[in-house]
Order: sequence, then C-alpha cells, then structure tokens
Amino acid sequence: MAVPMARKLANPILQAIRDAGDSASINEIADRVIQNLGISDTDASEPQGDGSRTKLEYQLAWARTVLNRYGLITNSTRGVWVLTSEGQKKPSLADHEVRQAFRDYRGTKRGGQSGTSDGGGDVNDDDSEAWRERLSVALRRMDPSAFERLCQRMLRESGFIEVEVTGRSGDGGIDGHGIIRMGGLISFPVLFQCKRYQGNVPAGVVRGFRGTMAGRSDKGLLITTGGFTRDAKAEATRTAPPIDLVDGALLAEKLKELGLGVKTEMVERVTVNTAFFEGI
Repeated sequence: MAVPMARKLANPILQAIRDAGDSASINEIADRVIQNLGISDTDASEPQGDGSRTKLEYQLAWARTVLNRYGLITNSTRGVWVLTSEGQKKPSLADHEVRQAFRDYRGTKRGGQSGTSDGGGDVNDDDSEAWRERLSVALRRMDPSAFERLCQRMLRESGFIEVEVTGRSGDGGIDGHGIIRMGGLISFPVLFQCKRYQGNVPAGVVRGFRGTMAGRSDKGLLITTGGFTRDAKAEATRTAPPIDLVDGALLAEKLKELGLGVKTEMVERVTVNTAFFEGI
C-alpha cells in the first residue's frame, strides 16, 4: 500500500506503542506500523521532497504531534514515546475523534502552512523533531571527507581508540577503523562506513559492506544520516560478521549527547511560593 496520510496513522501508532509495552522509540513505531499495515520497502523509503525524512516519517511525525496534543502520548528527550494514562485507557480513536484532533491541531498551530482535511499539509513539528531535521540537513551538506572526520571524532569521544579514517579509493567501501575496549580489558577491531544518505539505506549496501569486511574484522559499524530498510536491518544480523547500524535518529542523539555541533540550553524557570511568605 502507498504511504497513508497522517490521520490514517493515528490508530496504528497507538497500537504500535501498545504492542511494544506502552513505550517505543521512533524507529520501533515506524517498524511496527510498516509491518502491521503491510507498507512495502519501496513506499517506506520514498523521500519527502528534498528533506531528509521519508514521506512515511513525515506523516508519522505529524500524527505523533497531534496525538501528543490530544493527550494520548508523550515523549522523552531521547525520542521515546509513551502512552499517557489517558492513552492507556483508550484502545483506539473513532473516525470522528481523529478528525476532531487534527482540526484542533490545525486551529492551534502557530506558523507554517495549514494542512488539508486528510492531514496532507506542512507539519510544524515540536522542537524535538525540528532540531533533528536541521541537524540532518547540516550533515548532508557536509563534504564526504568532513563527514568521515566527524564520525571519527564521535567514535573517539565514545571510547574508541586508534580511530583512523582511511580515505583511500578502492578500499571496498571501508571508510575507517578503530578499536573498542570493553571493561578496560578486552578489545576488538571495528571497521566503519559512513553514508550521507537521504531516505533509507538498502540491504545491498549492508551486504557490500560485509563483503569488504571478510577476513579483516569481526565487527562492523554502518553510520548514516538516513535510515535503513527492513531488509537492510535483517541483513545486518543475518550472517557473520554482524554489523551494527547507526541511523540518523541515533546519530543525532549521539552528537547531542557528546555536544558535537549540538548545544543543549537549559532555560531557568523561577517560581514564587507565596505560601512561604504568608507562613512567616
């Protein structure tokens, strides 16, 4: 089936979170929705214009925001979405409730373009979505060698040692290598590949990466600014050596955690407790 519009994804999102134990990451929600609705990899990978998100990710983000405003789900700073107490009580929304939720959202939304009755207009997502989008655009604009150096630094900051970017042509897609040490005692080499990608990385890229790893390392790391198709995720663990996948969402969180190009600012909130003064 083609990618559903946002209002058609409201109940599938609620079901996906419920099936995952009342909480789920953005990727887990997308995977379950894709599976439950039978959306093909081709449709799930279709890009949304020139942006970094796919059409499906775009519509899911809009639907999540509406459900959040409706009080059925809430999210943490790490992109984990959780059913609220109200969401736990309500297994699904009736059609008229979905329509009302989207009408209320369009009525209260500030800035951006208004959507259609099907939920097909522009989406002015919350800050947790907006900064990821801006970051993704900045990453995809980087020179390939600069993006490799950024990944190199991220790995170093994450505890890898002897991280080097090969930068050699004809190296079979290997962009660099490093050593990860576990518990300060055990270490093993890791080969990594960096992909500035719009949309989802297909399984063929994962297979090709594994082929170049043969006899060189027992562990691979594939980093992308985009996502991965279902087949790519399955391919990563299908045979040895295993390959860990870092998609755009995880990359954004890691850069934010390490403070690499992403700054988290805390806003001071001052509250006056009048009861304190009255009780003196």
